[in-house]
Parts: sequence; C-alpha cells; structure tokens
Amino acid sequence: MAAEKIGLIAGNGSFPLLVLDAARARGLDVVVAAIREETLPDIEQHGAVSVHWLSLGDLSKLIEILKREGVRRAVMAGQVKHKQIFSSLRPDWRLAKLLLSLTTRNTDSLIGAIAKVLDEEGIALMNSTELLEPLLARPGVLTRRGPTEPERRDAAYGRSVGRHLAQYDIGQTVVIAGAACVAVEAMEGTDATIERAAQIMATLELCHPDPERVQRVEGEGPAFTNASTLSRNLTVVKVAKPQQDMRFDVPVVGVKTIETMHAAGATCLAIDAGKCLLIDGERVIEAANAAGICVVAG
Repeated sequence: MAAEKIGLIAGNGSFPLLVLDAARARGLDVVVAAIREETLPDIEQHGAVSVHWLSLGDLSKLIEILKREGVRRAVMAGQVKHKQIFSSLRPDWRLAKLLLSLTTRNTDSLIGAIAKVLDEEGIALMNSTELLEPLLARPGVLTRRGPTEPERRDAAYGRSVGRHLAQYDIGQTVVIAGAACVAVEAMEGTDATIERAAQIMATLELCHPDPERVQRVEGEGPAFTNASTLSRNLTVVKVAKPQQDMRFDVPVVGVKTIETMHAAGATCLAIDAGKCLLIDGERVIEAANAAGICVVAG
C-alpha cells in the first residue's frame, strides 16, 4: 500500500524542515511547494518526493502542483514576512481576485482566504503543529530560573496588552519594562520588535543610585532628576490569538529570538502553553539558561 502523500507549503526558517523530517519519520511522502522569496535551499536535501519552487503570488500554480501530485492534505509551515506580501507580491489572476475581495489584509484574512480556496479545490489544510506536538511549550517555568516578581507583573500586563492586539491580528509580541509597554509588533516580526525596544531603552537616561545625580526634596527623601524611572529589564511576551487557527501563523520561538533578547537586555520571555512552538526544541531552553533568561509558559 502506497504511503499517504501530503503537501508542504514552506515559508522561511527551520519550521518547514522540521515538519518535513517529522512527516517522513511517520512514513508520509511529502511534496514541497517552496516559496522562492522565503524558503531555505536546504529543503532540497530533506528527502521530499519532489520540491517545486514558486513565487509568493503563484496561487494558481500552487493549486496545480498539489492537484497534479495527488495531494489531498497540506500543511503550511514557516513564516512569510507580512511586509513581503506588500513589497514584492506579484499576484496571479486567482490571488489578485482574492486580494480584491478582502476588507482587511491581515494574516488571518489573507491566509484564511487562501485556505478556503484550497479547500474548495479539495485540498484540506492540516494544523501546522500536528506533526510537531512535542515542540509545543508545556505549562510552567521552562528554565532553571523562574520569573522575579517584577517580571511576573510585566508578563501579566504584557499578556493583557498582547491579547488585545492579537484579536485584531496586528501582532503577537509586546515588550514590557516596569509595567510600561515599550514596543508592540506589527509587520516587522518578533526579533525586530525586540531590537526596537532595545533602541528605545538606549535613548532613555535611566535612573540609578548615583549620589551626584540625586536631589533631595525636603521632607520627601531622594528624587531622581533628568532620568527615567523605567526599569532597564525587558520582558518579552508572545501570545496566540484569542481564536488562534492552528493551521497557520502559530507563535514560534527559536534560539535566534533568545539571542536577540540577550543582546537587547531582555530577561524574561512569557509565551502561551500549548500554542507556541519552541522550534529549536531544548536548544531554546539551553540558550535561555546560558543567558540567564527566564522562559515561562502560561
């Protein structure tokens, strides 16, 4: 009996490679539709039945490839940069028609509409985490160090802010310091948001207990002048959408995010248990431990 054949619509990063390896480990044959502007060339070396390269706007070609290969189930894995969609997309007639029909052009509406078109063509989208469930964050503190009380407060506040933003599909990451929202994600992506938060913090003259910089207000003790009272420590919060469609745009954290956090001076990462993929597995936790960063899933 022939193995089931599934399609893999591959975006950027290592996520598609992990899905491909996991599918093959389960005895599935995989047909890859690789996005020329996004997919790593390494996809060619991971044992797919076939790899087809197409541009971001080639929706008709994607459908033609999957149907010709006899694919009835497919998985989307790997990000397609949101700004890429607007900067270099040359849609074919089918995608152009779909884009014109949208009232908003956020991730849910765009990819959701593509998923609907695929379904109408007899190609069902699988949950993008179906083959990688062991990599979903488990509840609790995942690192050696748990959050401090200020980090816990910032994480709670960040979750509240992040969920309000996520319900409008604006972004899934917020960066908090001292119960103040320093940066929110839009089209730029998680790592760029963290880097921007670090740049903002660098412009602030942060308060510190240097006696030469302290004025005393009579009867009120020390008062800091010409300095921000904002905590230097950053807490990064990455949340799923309230009605997260697990077929696409699932929150993902990798070693690169930990490295970006460390460079930015971020000390805590709060994520959603069961909804966020630790794409590099235990290497994420090892990198966090080495950097003294707390990772907590709730």
